[in-house]
Amino acid sequence: MSDSLNTGRKMRTFNVIDDYNRECLGIEVDHSLPAQRVIKSLEQLIEWRGKPKAIRCDNGPEYISHELREWAQAMDIELMYIQPGKPTQNAYIERFNQTARNERLNMHIFDSIEHAKNLAT
Repeated sequence: MSDSLNTGRKMRTFNVIDDYNRECLGIEVDHSLPAQRVIKSLEQLIEWRGKPKAIRCDNGPEYISHELREWAQAMDIELMYIQPGKPTQNAYIERFNQTARNERLNMHIFDSIEHAKNLAT
């Protein structure tokens, strides 16, 4: 999910939801969230909650990257990609993102990335 700071600079959020119980496991906020940053976030979640059998994701460049695919293969985690243009296949995260946008992003004007990070937790 993306938005802009008050300065016009872009920011991104990486939200992780457990499909089973719909619990939000993690939110990362920064100007850019490339595959390497996604992997770091996932590794932290694995240390905290254990390794999942699979991760469902959309087809964003950070998720279809060679780096993430190699990491998932080495970790024995299946990457389950939704079909392009079919966000309903990832309904829980889409619903979470909609709520996050309406209750957090649309309600605030962020002066800095730190401000956005503080409101995300």
